[in-house]
Amino acid sequence: MANLQTTKTPMPEQEANVRNGNFLEVALGYTLEQAQNEAQRCLNCKNKPCVSGCPVGIPIPDFLAKVAEGDIAAAYGILSNANALPAISGRVCPQESQCEGKCVRCNKGDSVGIGRVERFVADWAAENGVSNVATAPKNGHKVAVIGSGPAGLTCAGELARMGYAVTVFEAFHTPGGVLSYGIPEFRLPKAIVKREVANLEKMGVEIQLNMVIGKVLTITELFDMGFEAVFIGSGAGLPMFMKIPGESLVGVYSANEYLTRINLMKAYKPDSDTPVLHNKKVAVVGGGNVAMDAARCAKRMGAEVHIVYRRGEEELPARLEEIHHAKEEGIIFDLLTNPVCIEGDEKGCVSSITCIRMELGEPDASGRRRPVEIPGSEFKMEVDAVIMSLGTQPNPMSYDGTPGLEKTRKGCVQADDHGHTSCDNIFAGGDAATGAATVILAMGAGKSAAKSIDAYIKSK
Repeated sequence: MANLQTTKTPMPEQEANVRNGNFLEVALGYTLEQAQNEAQRCLNCKNKPCVSGCPVGIPIPDFLAKVAEGDIAAAYGILSNANALPAISGRVCPQESQCEGKCVRCNKGDSVGIGRVERFVADWAAENGVSNVATAPKNGHKVAVIGSGPAGLTCAGELARMGYAVTVFEAFHTPGGVLSYGIPEFRLPKAIVKREVANLEKMGVEIQLNMVIGKVLTITELFDMGFEAVFIGSGAGLPMFMKIPGESLVGVYSANEYLTRINLMKAYKPDSDTPVLHNKKVAVVGGGNVAMDAARCAKRMGAEVHIVYRRGEEELPARLEEIHHAKEEGIIFDLLTNPVCIEGDEKGCVSSITCIRMELGEPDASGRRRPVEIPGSEFKMEVDAVIMSLGTQPNPMSYDGTPGLEKTRKGCVQADDHGHTSCDNIFAGGDAATGAATVILAMGAGKSAAKSIDAYIKSK
């Protein structure tokens, strides 16, 4: 019989005024009893609406049923057969707008905490030495994957399971893409990223680092090396700015730069080779998950931190959990506020930011109410750093020597939902094809492209 508890089983976590001074993971994870209790809330609906909300198609009621029974090994088998990176998606997937958002338990209370149970299962498997590295016999075909972010890793894992020899080419010195350079340690410990990458390597996936495709090798040269298809998952790490006065001052960061220094280069450590300043007061411009990540990092670096966002709280695009955690940690939200100028001191360093108050008008193309300036409402905020978190564009990549590959006006690779491009043997997904995607959507694109690559090679 299902557990009719109307609220999610609480997730243990660090106390707010402790965690905002360290980079340890905030959420501490379920115990077995807590995971079972939450899994028993699943009603095992006939139509399984949660599955339709999952971009990688996890058979959610099936793995929850095994957890409810206490058979965690079986739950992990079901979960890992559908998802190459369960410990990651269980932590950073926006479940509230996907699988959990379609859960029928939402009609009378909280959805089932699918992501929390997924995380528990993946962590239990690692702690107990359980892995799922089974693959089909090698089929003699080679595929190249450009980029080791969530789309690339997922595509590589799916192809390896099918028996393909897969080589991943990563531009950075560390695999993981945004999982390594973008998402902070307190949300996604890098040891977990390394663990998931190691599982893929056990499946036979080869990862070559410091390989900037388009420079070190061209896509055409990859085909000359015997690869029969190429998947492009090169990410979207090119930052956007407001083009307001003062953006070139010392102390103005893009969120990507700030997070890369902290997450990939460990700038929060005293002996880091790539430090960042320990600022006193920081303005983070933007309201998405990346803005929350940057703000919470700056707080941990000792600053008073303000989120400056031109719309209201209802329009904040960040996950509700991230907003909640940021508020708990002492982040100040200056909503309906937009920067118009950044001022500097005699040394060329940020000293203040001038903002204007906004009010909400009619909805725009995004469906959110358009922010409108209130004349004469300008005010100045003294800050010594400004972090711009306004979205990103596709990472620039040279396609010289790749005739016929079409791109969108934004510079993305032109691809359909299944990864097909204008070239029969080139596929793309995730940020390389869309310009921006959540981790789980990128994973979904990688999985879909892997199926397309398999179909293409079998049809030759």
